[in-house]
Amino acid sequence: MALPVDLGAAQDRFGERSDTSVPPPPRRAPQPARPVPAPPSRPPGQPPRPQWSPGHPGAGVEARPAPGAMFLAWLRTPRPPAAPGIWRFGHVPRPVDEPEPLPTRQLLSGAALALLVGWLVWSLLFNGYLGGTWWLAPMWAMVPDAAARGHSLGAVVVAYLYYAVVTLIIAIAVGRLGRWAEVWRRYGPRAWCPAAPTQPPSPSPEEDPAQWPELRAAGAHAAADRLAAEASGGRMRDVDHARLVRAWQTVRAGWQSPSVFEAEVMRDGAAACPHPSGQRDLAGRAARHDLFTGQVRIGTTADDPHNPYSYRETGLALGAEILGTSLVAVGPAGAGKTAQLVRPLAEALCLQALAGRTSVVVVGAAGAGLGRDEDYDVVIKISRPESVYDLDLYGGAVDADEAAAVLAEALVGDLAAQHRVGDTRRPATVLAQLIGPFHAVHGRFPSVPELRELLDGAPGPLQALLDALSKAGRAAMVRDLESRQRQSGHAGDPAAQLADRIALLDRPAFADFFDTSGRSRPFSLRALDHPVRVRIDLPARGHTEASAIIARLVLAQFTASVSVREDRSLFACLVLDDAAGAVTPETVRAIQAMRSAYAGVVLTLRTLDDIPRALRGPLLGAAGCRMAFSGVTPWDGQDFAETWGKEWREIRDVTDRQIVADEPLAKVTHFLRRAITGKAPTAQSVTVRQVERERWSASELAHAVPPGHAVLSLTTVRGEHAPPLLVDLRH
Repeated sequence: MALPVDLGAAQDRFGERSDTSVPPPPRRAPQPARPVPAPPSRPPGQPPRPQWSPGHPGAGVEARPAPGAMFLAWLRTPRPPAAPGIWRFGHVPRPVDEPEPLPTRQLLSGAALALLVGWLVWSLLFNGYLGGTWWLAPMWAMVPDAAARGHSLGAVVVAYLYYAVVTLIIAIAVGRLGRWAEVWRRYGPRAWCPAAPTQPPSPSPEEDPAQWPELRAAGAHAAADRLAAEASGGRMRDVDHARLVRAWQTVRAGWQSPSVFEAEVMRDGAAACPHPSGQRDLAGRAARHDLFTGQVRIGTTADDPHNPYSYRETGLALGAEILGTSLVAVGPAGAGKTAQLVRPLAEALCLQALAGRTSVVVVGAAGAGLGRDEDYDVVIKISRPESVYDLDLYGGAVDADEAAAVLAEALVGDLAAQHRVGDTRRPATVLAQLIGPFHAVHGRFPSVPELRELLDGAPGPLQALLDALSKAGRAAMVRDLESRQRQSGHAGDPAAQLADRIALLDRPAFADFFDTSGRSRPFSLRALDHPVRVRIDLPARGHTEASAIIARLVLAQFTASVSVREDRSLFACLVLDDAAGAVTPETVRAIQAMRSAYAGVVLTLRTLDDIPRALRGPLLGAAGCRMAFSGVTPWDGQDFAETWGKEWREIRDVTDRQIVADEPLAKVTHFLRRAITGKAPTAQSVTVRQVERERWSASELAHAVPPGHAVLSLTTVRGEHAPPLLVDLRH
């Protein structure tokens, strides 16, 4: 049984790139998969099975009995629909509007006054001070006259019962008047001890997810029984459940045969339909995940007036429906961007990839702690000789114009953003004039040293290409190459800038990388058609500018690849830790178009000053999710404040005015109040008005966000919005 996407095609992507100029095949249903080749250094085997479901609050505790019961409890926990970003696992919805708080002094004094009034009414009623015994008429109607005169036992019982009912009616009326229920809630025994967690009611067999009702409804009762036994026996985990649900979705979509699915489930149980890596989990999870809903919890919304009441003190989580609109996070060094955002997201996306739902590319500096090598299928360590995989410089393209456009974006895209070049079309044309003829002659694209020679205008390589093209009768390419020779060295020729930039990659540290001869194992981002996990380590130390070029290269290849994927039911995400220098006008336009391709990017920046001024507003506008960490500068806060806009707020203005006494008694009273309190008697005047204010001002973002917190706004791919929320990332 294959996963929802064809992982076997990724084998060719991870190895040598095809040199044939054949157009990509049309969209088709995935074929049976072949295993993805793992790096030789990867140890065989699977991580040990956890003793509890990672979504359970007790994850991280060493000893947990009854793993099957723990998994079933996790699976059956309610996940009600909620607003965007709310952690749905065990969520209890809150009212939309905040209840009006009642001061303690007013509450207790009202309760005491109501008790006094109730006692007074009861005394007057039973002592006959309220007009005789008219209120006893219903009792006498129930008691015969003879029995009442004889004071029989039945009459006495009826009388006491009637007195008790009247007393209860008075107590209920007085209790409502004095808000005794609120007093009991605040100061009763329940407020002294924490409430014990309540177990959710057991679902019916038709609604129990542990009984796999979808399979039973389709007639696959044997497979459902086998999976139910695996779950109750503790042999299933959350990744298995998510992977099997995804596999069953492919069956319902007609991509796989139901009989093949049932046969594999009956043979392998919870291990059926495996990821080609053979892994069923990640060892040493650090974040809280709920693979049932595809969420990862990153914090808790604060009890702050800026947050809507329905969001306060609720868990905040991210998922594919939110990351599909892309996320931009800004915060200074040490604010927690990597530890509290990038690492949980990378871990969650890797788990989703094991479930066959996601393909993920994580890019960061070497040593940033973005996960173990064993947690990824492909690990590319630029400039490190022990790296098993190489990065394809041309992104798996077979067309020279396409390859030139992506490479030009990586080399001089930042210069276009800074208006030092008009755009990347002329550089792309220059590259196409060189790499197209080279590909026609050699059957491959030029390596970094060869491309540098061509851009420098060295006569030897250019003349050799001209001679080979002339012999092959490629007149059109000869004209292009001769035109490039004539333009070389003239003022405004982009080749000089391209040569300077490509020279940053033509260093001894990168001699074993970006190879096009077939000696290495280049990875192409065209493999994102499959649930593959990729990590790219940038050589930030000593090669800052080269790292920026590689980051732009990966970002450009990602945006170009996700738009032409065959299977768009698979979520694709690029996580770029420290995107300084990687944002260009073309990538901003591409981010806006990725929502329809079911893909997204996560970009972190230390400050918005790392990108040109002209791109700050468009970048924040293109990303559906924006995140400002504690410690942002006021000018960064101003950009966020302008993006988040304004809202109408109710402002209460309280004015104190001194009371002037005219009568002698009033003057004496005011004199005594001033002598006792030290203040003159005043009267308050309250004015309520509606004003338009910024949701978060630049000053508040710069100075009022506590350490370990961030302000985050969210948008889903369906267009639902969540306002800027103050989030505690430590809980």
